Amino acid sequence: MTVTPYQSRLREGPYGFADLLHAEWTKFRTVRGWIIAVIVGGLAIVALALAPGQQGSCNVSSCTAPVGPGGEEVSDSFYFVHQPLSGNGSITVRVTSLTGEIPVLTQGAAMRAGLVPWAKAGIIIKASTSPGSAYAAMMVTGSHGVRMQDDFTQDMPGLPGAVSATSPRWLRLTRSGDTITGYDSADGTHWAQVGTALASLPQVAQVGLFTTSPGYLQTSLGEASVSGGPSVATGVFDHVGLSWPSGAWAGDNVGGGGGSPGGTAGSSQAAGTFTITGAGDIAPVVAGGGGDVTIAQTLVGTFAGLIVLVVVAAMFMTAEYRRRLILVTLTAAPRRGRVLAAKAVIIGTVTFAAGLVSAAIAVVLGQRVLRGNGAYVYPASALTQVRVIVGTAAVLAVAAVLAVAIGTILRRGSGAVAVVVVVIVLPYLLTVAAPILPPGPADWLLRLTPAAGFAIQQTLIQYPQVTNTYTAAYGYYPLPSWAGLAVLCAWAALALSLAVFLLRRRDA
Repeated sequence: MTVTPYQSRLREGPYGFADLLHAEWTKFRTVRGWIIAVIVGGLAIVALALAPGQQGSCNVSSCTAPVGPGGEEVSDSFYFVHQPLSGNGSITVRVTSLTGEIPVLTQGAAMRAGLVPWAKAGIIIKASTSPGSAYAAMMVTGSHGVRMQDDFTQDMPGLPGAVSATSPRWLRLTRSGDTITGYDSADGTHWAQVGTALASLPQVAQVGLFTTSPGYLQTSLGEASVSGGPSVATGVFDHVGLSWPSGAWAGDNVGGGGGSPGGTAGSSQAAGTFTITGAGDIAPVVAGGGGDVTIAQTLVGTFAGLIVLVVVAAMFMTAEYRRRLILVTLTAAPRRGRVLAAKAVIIGTVTFAAGLVSAAIAVVLGQRVLRGNGAYVYPASALTQVRVIVGTAAVLAVAAVLAVAIGTILRRGSGAVAVVVVVIVLPYLLTVAAPILPPGPADWLLRLTPAAGFAIQQTLIQYPQVTNTYTAAYGYYPLPSWAGLAVLCAWAALALSLAVFLLRRRDA
């Protein structure tokens, strides 16, 4: 006869996972010092956001750049030879030369022959001569061949290679309603479509020829040192063809020409050939070492808050070892992995909640403080601000979980805190807050260490068609925002896995 062993219908032991969560929450909330420390960590984030902070010399009216059709701040300065186009039509031109001058940085205002990579000369259909108005353009560039660009942020490649008298470029723009189509050709006979753009244009738009040249940047020590100055470019055009009866040409230095050197912006016309000189750029405004800041500046207190919260998180585990209470905990709940998971959930939830409230207050009110101090804050959409706020809270929560795991591995609170500070805060200090590393090593640190999580606070966009020092020191992280947070999560998961392994293998 087969005897079936008795199996109780009661759950194993007194603790399910929900009970473990309740027990760990009870432990946490009954230690007054931990509760106070969490509040202090949150207040540190808010207090540093509301402190006087960075000073600036502008205000909202005088420091705001022109706003493009997409709502972004833009640079819109170039020399424009134009006439009105009513309704539909097209313009065709041949560009035979693009030359320029760049500053001799060691000799004050002296200039020498040279062409910046994104110097531009071409044709443009623009809503008006007001900076920031909608447009589409076909152009030759200093080093990037023919491009079609529209509304500041869009860029499409055409024929490669530099332009010259022996290798000219033919350009054409055709307007049909709000649709503008760009074409290029090497011989004026065989044409290829480069792209199309939708531009919000009035019935009467301004059409013509333009030249502009962004500032010259010189980098050394792997972009650790950057210097520069204004540049100027000159384009030569002929075979100008309009699909409507040509009127008088007008010349305008739109946007002031970007402060062209020596006041050289202008144009001349002789025997159907136009020579146009201009300076400035038609592109989005990007950050690069000036006094402007992003909303991440409102969250400088994140590090003070993080250190406080990491101390609490480490003590949440190591205090049980120090007081030998871990024996009681593991006797009551022998499934050690679940115990550690419950601790991680509780500390992660508490720090996320504290970080969420603090970051929301810091971002909303901190921007007002910065603007009140005369600092220009790069705008960010409401959705981006929500991502930064929630992401910052997530960084604090995951860092706290990492501290619990390291506390389990080391069994010492001071050691756990030191490790978390070294792997998260120190890389950030070396690459962003007080950058002393060249961009190459700095980028690798922000890709591979838990400090990658702070990419969640980035709000700036890297535009390939805008020359800039795109480094973390200026707010450009090497990883996308959520990818950076994923790196931090991977570190926490790895530490938790090792902590569970050691917790099961070692004596309490």
